[in-house]
Amino acid sequence: MTLDTQRLQWRCRRGMLELDLLLQGFLDSGYDELTTPQQTRFLRLLELADQQLLDYLMEREIPREREDVELITKIRHAAHP
Repeated sequence: MTLDTQRLQWRCRRGMLELDLLLQGFLDSGYDELTTPQQTRFLRLLELADQQLLDYLMEREIPREREDVELITKIRHAAHP
């Protein structure tokens, strides 16, 4: 496991079970398939507050940027194939 991978896993640990499961599931089964710009966008999503990110992932809110919507959909599908 590379240092970057360890850091990314650490950033996905949010202390909220729902987020932890969704983000870790995505890291395990979808993150490596992202393009570099999508990976950068994923890192930006990780900067959101837990509640905001959870609202996006639970489809209670929709992100403004189309690319964010696509990425949120990928994260959700990785958790529920």
